[in-house]
Amino acid sequence: MLFQTLTFLTFFTIVFAIYWMLQRRWQNYFLLIASYVFYGWVEPWWLLLIALTSVVDFTSARFINKRPHQRNRFLLLSLITNISILATYKYFNFFSSSVTSLFNQFGFETDPFLLQVALPVGISFYTFQSASYVIDVYRGKVEARRKLPDYLLFVAFFPQLVAGPILRANDLLVQIEKPRTFDARIARSAVLLILWGLYKKLVIADNVALVANKIFALDTPSFPIVWAGAFAFGVQIYADFSAYTDIARGCSRLLGFELCQNFNHPYLADSPQAFWRRWHISLSTWFRDYVYFPLGGSHGSLLQQCRNLLITFLLSGLWHGAAWNFILWGAWHGALLVLWTLWNRAPASLRPEKIPWLLRVVLTFILIHVGWLMFREQSLSHLWAHLTQNPFTAPEADWRAALRFAFMAAFYALPLYLVHPLIDFWLHRKQADSTSQHYPGWKWTTVITAASALIYWGIIILRSPETADFIYFQF
Repeated sequence: MLFQTLTFLTFFTIVFAIYWMLQRRWQNYFLLIASYVFYGWVEPWWLLLIALTSVVDFTSARFINKRPHQRNRFLLLSLITNISILATYKYFNFFSSSVTSLFNQFGFETDPFLLQVALPVGISFYTFQSASYVIDVYRGKVEARRKLPDYLLFVAFFPQLVAGPILRANDLLVQIEKPRTFDARIARSAVLLILWGLYKKLVIADNVALVANKIFALDTPSFPIVWAGAFAFGVQIYADFSAYTDIARGCSRLLGFELCQNFNHPYLADSPQAFWRRWHISLSTWFRDYVYFPLGGSHGSLLQQCRNLLITFLLSGLWHGAAWNFILWGAWHGALLVLWTLWNRAPASLRPEKIPWLLRVVLTFILIHVGWLMFREQSLSHLWAHLTQNPFTAPEADWRAALRFAFMAAFYALPLYLVHPLIDFWLHRKQADSTSQHYPGWKWTTVITAASALIYWGIIILRSPETADFIYFQF
């Protein structure tokens, strides 16, 4: 069920209307039912997996508290269950094909054994969300919950189920357990957030996708065409993924929940470290807290720190997809962070901060888009050809075409830099706290209403003739 469809609009309208008519004790039960309907809409058998993950993790956390002398066993039970389900449905075919190809290289001709099942949408997101709860209970940061329905809703909460943000128990579960009241002022900000998300998806991402898809469908695009495509894809994936987050946050606000911000102008980052503090923040912090820190983080020798960075980002690449280009993308970002770490240990006069901020932003932007080329191009042979092309052999006509493509992508991307800061200002600084004595009055209400109307008509007039699933649905 896609956010940008009439089906979802109808579904959410019914859920919203019934939800606020119910007493508080029934709201969570109703949201749980709605979330399972949402997730099982296309493939009902997916509900078995999310229910199994939820019940095993809920039970494991309970026993970690009740039997502390056996806590390691129950943590292991949870992790094995989560990893087994994820590995089977997301990675089995990839590893089977890779091992078979390796055997064939040595003369052992065989065909891979492949599972003929669809990848459950959002399995990586809800698996990480549920696993973080058990780990936090194990570490003593969170108390194990007693109400299974509340925990089932925590894992399956439909606005953020399919593509995040990945939330912790202290972010979402505590809100599920508290009473909620409808606030018209918060609702207005939620509508603005939803409309802005739809604009980013239907106008920016989907229009720029036409450029990126056209370029990457070519057999042998020249150097300037390839990099115009990489730039277009960078715009597309940012607008597409942040659009999902905005719509998820807006829908959650309408239901009385506040989700974390998942993006913070990532293309203004002046280093790879800064980029990952701004891009897909909930996933970055998940890998930091549950992979990088347990490996040792920045403690230990420089060699150990570099090792920890590389392992973390290789796993992050594998999380994004069961394909070698994603692993290569993760290795690229791990290498960037290692190089930046080494650069920061250079003599003071040679460190990155000595370079003007704007140049650091441009350099980071270019390096990130080299990574996006790896992310987008799934054929390793084509990727190698793209990366090793001679820019001086491209005909002049291709340079002119590349400039047109880049200009088109930049034109659609302008609202991300011009409008987005204003949206952030209105929503995050002026309307995040409904209990504040400085909550905006009728002037801000008028501004938000006018902005919502402008964005709505922008969608009607400028939306792409073609639309597709959100990119991160595949993860």
